[in-house]
Amino acid sequence: MFQPNYGPEPETAMIVTQELSKYYKHLVALEGLTLKVQPGEIFGLLGPNGAGKTTTIKILTTLARPSRGWARIQGYDVVRQPLEVKRLIGVCPQEVNLDKEMTAYENLSIYGKLYRVPDLKPRIREMLALGELSARARDLVKDFSGGMQRRLLILRALMSRPRLLFLDEPTVGLDPQVRRQLWDLIGQLRAEGITIMLTTHYIEEAEILCDRVGILSRGRLIALDTPQALTAQIGGYVLESLNNGRRQYLLVKDKEEAYLQARGQEAGVIIRQTNLEDVFIQLTGERLQAGD
Repeated sequence: MFQPNYGPEPETAMIVTQELSKYYKHLVALEGLTLKVQPGEIFGLLGPNGAGKTTTIKILTTLARPSRGWARIQGYDVVRQPLEVKRLIGVCPQEVNLDKEMTAYENLSIYGKLYRVPDLKPRIREMLALGELSARARDLVKDFSGGMQRRLLILRALMSRPRLLFLDEPTVGLDPQVRRQLWDLIGQLRAEGITIMLTTHYIEEAEILCDRVGILSRGRLIALDTPQALTAQIGGYVLESLNNGRRQYLLVKDKEEAYLQARGQEAGVIIRQTNLEDVFIQLTGERLQAGD
């Protein structure tokens, strides 16, 4: 049987996993995940439904036990030292689970009391200011827009001053303008040195925010690098064309080859630079669908 090596050696990485796996009877939810996430990094997990993203987050946040392998958060084992891990992390779920019959201030206050935040009132004021919600502190959350509720979710997760923040689909369902406002907030958190692991179905979001991304497919990590390095691996340009009503994609190395290929096309084509979504499709054969 596999025996995890907990070891006494110091660990400078924020997240370390080794052969992390999770099985449910005959279902392989996660298989052999090995990675490191450094302090202050924004790390994105991409993958279609059932790829293993949720399972990974559950294990790292102590909500599920791995079937094999191990994971540490700043040196603390997620199975053997869950309380120490919980003191280091904040979790912002995909579902809006705020108490909507309470005010923004009250939502933050209850959470702060649960985590025994010593300077509760100043911390609440600090968080409301960070999320530009000070003027709405005494308003009921049910009267907030979707973007304001998402901001409050993140602020709530930050009340305990976590060193590591998990963001699960932080901008799902929001319009582009509000989404970019949340990106600005996430950028502020990075500037303060908070490590962030996020899952997202918005490829543009991962390209803009993430220092590195890991792509999961059928429970396995199939790619891990910066967005720029991953796109460079598949070619520099894409030709998009319509064939019998279906859009087709052709990856080419450079612009000159793209022009040569385009001359041979009967229908009109679009030439553009490759992006992270092209990498995702190339590796998994699927497209990410926002809100899945």
